[in-house]
Amino acid sequence: MKYRVAIFFALLFAFISAFNVSAQSYYFSLDKEVVDVYWNADGTMSLDYQLTFTNWPGSHAIDFVDMGMPNGNFDINNVKAEVQGSPVSVSKSDYQGNGSGFAVVLGSRAIQPGQNGTVHVYVGHVERVLYKDDQDENYASGVFAPTYFGSQYVTGFTDLTVTFHLPPGVKTTEPRWHSAPAGFPSEPQTALDSQGLVTYTWHNVNANGSTQYKFGASFPKSYIPADSIVTIQLPSISVSSDTVYATVCFGFVGFMIFGVPIITAVSNNRRKMKYLPPRISIEGHGIKRGLTAVEAAILMEQPLDKVMTMILFGTIKKNAAEVITRDPLELQVTSPLPEGLHEYELNFLNAFKEDDARVRRNKLQEMTIKLVRSVSQKLKGFSRRETLDYYKSIMEKAWQQVEAADTPEVKSKMFEEALEWTMLDRDYDDRTRRVFHGPIYAPTWWNRYDPVMRGGSNIPRTTFAPSSSRGSSALPGADFAASMVTGVQTFSQKVIGNVNEFTGRVTNVTNPPPPPPKSSGGSGGSSGGRSCACACACAGCACACAGGGR
Repeated sequence: MKYRVAIFFALLFAFISAFNVSAQSYYFSLDKEVVDVYWNADGTMSLDYQLTFTNWPGSHAIDFVDMGMPNGNFDINNVKAEVQGSPVSVSKSDYQGNGSGFAVVLGSRAIQPGQNGTVHVYVGHVERVLYKDDQDENYASGVFAPTYFGSQYVTGFTDLTVTFHLPPGVKTTEPRWHSAPAGFPSEPQTALDSQGLVTYTWHNVNANGSTQYKFGASFPKSYIPADSIVTIQLPSISVSSDTVYATVCFGFVGFMIFGVPIITAVSNNRRKMKYLPPRISIEGHGIKRGLTAVEAAILMEQPLDKVMTMILFGTIKKNAAEVITRDPLELQVTSPLPEGLHEYELNFLNAFKEDDARVRRNKLQEMTIKLVRSVSQKLKGFSRRETLDYYKSIMEKAWQQVEAADTPEVKSKMFEEALEWTMLDRDYDDRTRRVFHGPIYAPTWWNRYDPVMRGGSNIPRTTFAPSSSRGSSALPGADFAASMVTGVQTFSQKVIGNVNEFTGRVTNVTNPPPPPPKSSGGSGGSSGGRSCACACACAGCACACAGGGR
């Protein structure tokens, strides 16, 4: 008996010791991080951080927060911090992150296990953060990465917002944003802040608190002092002229043979899928309402085979057409046509009156070009970013209504009403299969789309249940979902052929490649809304990892 008691207390002691050790580890989620980056008129940077943490039960109290800085050129006396609105101190000596930075000393305001809290940090001035833009000598370039934490300490997603406030006087048409990091929209939201400064805002609700994200912008260097732009002095290396000549020659030949074709192919393929024409970076007048689901799909630059399928469903729902065969896709156009059809629907049906596949494809291409130009015209004077967000919210609400339906009949009715809007989802295929897994009542127009329900024989027959009270037949949800998804695939394979090639022909008209540069002329320079070039030497990057939950 004494032996068993001794073992019990030994195990209990080991458990308590292990618990105490684990409790000493930092482990938390960075729920939200909001960073305002001010590029000041004197060429310095000011930073304003809002960091919201949730400390996990059983972990160490968050008593320090390490803030990585772009470099060491800041005055700690100009740094202010507070927790839940109460001032706390900051210290360079307590900083335990990598590179330059300081620690926020929470003291009695430490965030205890199981609690959450918001840390607000303001940094007055950081010097030597701007570099010469390597694409335009008349521009200055700055790149910034918000502070982040060690992956062994932070968990979950972070709602990350980074806003650049450009120097006073910079006009809306002058600055350029750099390529966005992975997971963020390719273009920031543009606006003017309360002081009239041009702002670029990047936002991602599913960012990672342990990942370094770099954001950049360029603007005319005339708005800041010339001596505030950092010049990098390259070390002098003695190399013979023969070595330089051989290296340059071989490097140039290799680049021309292998590099140029690869870069050109990748660039052209990406450009082909961007069929909307280019636009200016700053827009106004808010949201463009009143677009149809098809027009919203063009705004989102959805794959054109999906856009075609949306138009097909729309014409069938309006009783303007009926599918004769699904493979190959053949339509019988209603005569006379019902009223209320959109121009793109009329052009779509006219294309399907053609028996020759090549002629039909050309007419569908002409229809698409007209549709893209029409959407582009409607968007003039409106914010594309705000409009995109608006129609994405409509799409999400449509799905939520379908998913919330508690009976197959209600689910079917909701899906029928919101079909085209749900198709705006880039995860449409998988989401349709996930939502429709039980019995489903086919839409009232389904028999005009599915020849099987009319006794057709060119696709496998499905067993249908008796009709419901609303006059529709029931069928397995998996079969219904598969039929919806394969409709898009049929369009791609049997009607327009290769989607990339079809889209490329449209893009060559609506968004043609820029003309080759002239052999003579001025200094030129990029005039679009972005610059692909990043600043030299990670200009303005807060590269230090603020580790350890400190």
